[in-house]
Amino acid sequence: MILINVRFPIRADKQAQWEELSAAYAASVNAEPGCLFFEFARSTAEPGTYVCIEGYTGHEAGVAHTQTDHFAEFIAAMPGIVSARPQIIYIDAEEATGFGPMGEIEPR
Repeated sequence: MILINVRFPIRADKQAQWEELSAAYAASVNAEPGCLFFEFARSTAEPGTYVCIEGYTGHEAGVAHTQTDHFAEFIAAMPGIVSARPQIIYIDAEEATGFGPMGEIEPR
C-alpha cells in the first residue's frame, strides 16, 4: 500500500475554484481501480490549508494515478490556486492494506 498526505495552502481569493476542482478531482481519483481512498480535509490549525489523504494498492497503482488526465489537469491548475508549495509525505508500506480498527476508542 502507498499512503500519501499532501498539505495544500489555498489562496483566499481562489477558495471557490479550489472547492470545485478538489471535489471533481477526488471523485475521479476514487474511481481509479487501484485507489483505496482519496479525500481532502480542511486543517483546523491553519485556515485555508487542506490535507489530502490518499491510499493506493501499490506502486503500480500510484504510477497509473499520475498518468491519468485528471491528474495532469489538477497539477496544471494548482499553481494558480496555492499560496505556497504543497508539502508531501509518501510512505510505501507493503504490509499495510488500508485502514484498521483503532484500539483506543470503542463506541458506547
